[in-house]
Amino acid sequence: MELSVVQLILLVLLSYITGIDPLFAMLQTNKPIIAGMFAGLIMGDLQTGLLVGATLQLMVLGVGTYGGASIPDFASGAIIGTVFGVLSGKGLEFAIGLSVPVGLMLVQLDVLARFVTVFFLHRIEKHVEADNIKAINREAILSTIPFGLSRALPVGLALIFGDSLVKTIVDFAPDWLMGGLKIAGGVLPVVGIAILLRYLPVKKFFPFLLVGFFTAAYINVPMMGAAILGAAMALIYYKVISVPKPQHVVTTGSQMAENEFEVGDDEDEL
Repeated sequence: MELSVVQLILLVLLSYITGIDPLFAMLQTNKPIIAGMFAGLIMGDLQTGLLVGATLQLMVLGVGTYGGASIPDFASGAIIGTVFGVLSGKGLEFAIGLSVPVGLMLVQLDVLARFVTVFFLHRIEKHVEADNIKAINREAILSTIPFGLSRALPVGLALIFGDSLVKTIVDFAPDWLMGGLKIAGGVLPVVGIAILLRYLPVKKFFPFLLVGFFTAAYINVPMMGAAILGAAMALIYYKVISVPKPQHVVTTGSQMAENEFEVGDDEDEL
């Protein structure tokens, strides 16, 4: 299978959108699972795209660009991994093994894009002093171009020149390398879940963790069923347990007598 010109254009456009989406519409196309899904649709293999994207999504659970920090670009990794996974015919393990190093390397281009946008920031400051609202909006839109190009250029180059390289790697890759990629594809999602658990209040909600483990390990509840059960338990906790109950003050007969006695003493003093 070869990559057509239309597919190449659509994939480059998709990678550009994943770069600027967090700055505009917030359609979540920068998430690996969404990027992988669209890449799978373009390549005609939705299942591979979803599997690659979902696996990479598990790796970045609990990871975000807090404070402007740069994180691995697994959305571009999902696109490249899906494309070459379909082209090579090696399946999920090869696609994930290719996606991870790509995502780790492309984080440097995100840092470069942030440096370039400083140029637009200085121009915006001048327009603010001149009270030029239209120019401010124009510069704000132009400042997103480096983010889009930081994704589109490497993806486009990889798709144009990487086909022959990937075929060479597939033909000459030893069995131990492909086996290692397969093992890594199974282990890496666990790393993402472990990172997420590290930042969650597991000790406080440990009973819920046990319920989830029981449903998955012993009664084989599907992922959707476990998610529905978790949502129901979260609603129960929020509505029943976490909401403070109103306190009712109960006045006994002895307390009423004491209060009347104190009131009588106050009237005698007056």
